[in-house]
Amino acid sequence: MSKVATRDKILQAALQVFAEKGYHRALEDDIVRASRTSKGAVYHHFPNKEALFLALVDELSAHLATAIASAIETSHGALGKVEAALSAGLETFARHRDLARILLLESVSLGAAYEAKRREVHGRFAALIQSYLDQAAAEDAIAPLDTRVATLAWLGAVNEVVIQWLSGTEPDLLERAVPALAPMLLRSIGAK
Repeated sequence: MSKVATRDKILQAALQVFAEKGYHRALEDDIVRASRTSKGAVYHHFPNKEALFLALVDELSAHLATAIASAIETSHGALGKVEAALSAGLETFARHRDLARILLLESVSLGAAYEAKRREVHGRFAALIQSYLDQAAAEDAIAPLDTRVATLAWLGAVNEVVIQWLSGTEPDLLERAVPALAPMLLRSIGAK
């Protein structure tokens, strides 16, 4: 088995173990067993459980970034781009529900390393959104506004929808979110 295949196998096992037990109750030995590899193989790729978790954060953010960028590229108009990006992002969360649940709900108490990674990922998505809002303002498609604040409001709205969906009380929330949320977000910046 190649190094990449072994690494992927370990990450999938870690996801399974974290989903079953939660981050704090999961042991590295559980991940070794679930991956059907050796401790040496796990430690070769990941020096500790935290590194495994951070690699899963990177994996989800890569899925999100790819899906959103692809959706935006193939869409036209402000509303079309916002709807496409929202759909792609929410569909990605739906396809990776266990990973999203672990990263958004169980990661609150993981400390400085996770918080730094969360800020990095958040910053990447915030920069993407803000660049489109800045472009819309420069093209006079929207009135001048504080695009940083608008970006944070948009991210907060999407984050809350996903967290409420993950809590399990509204299983159809993601499906309802795109047609409801896209126009709200666009109105919040004065777009028609």
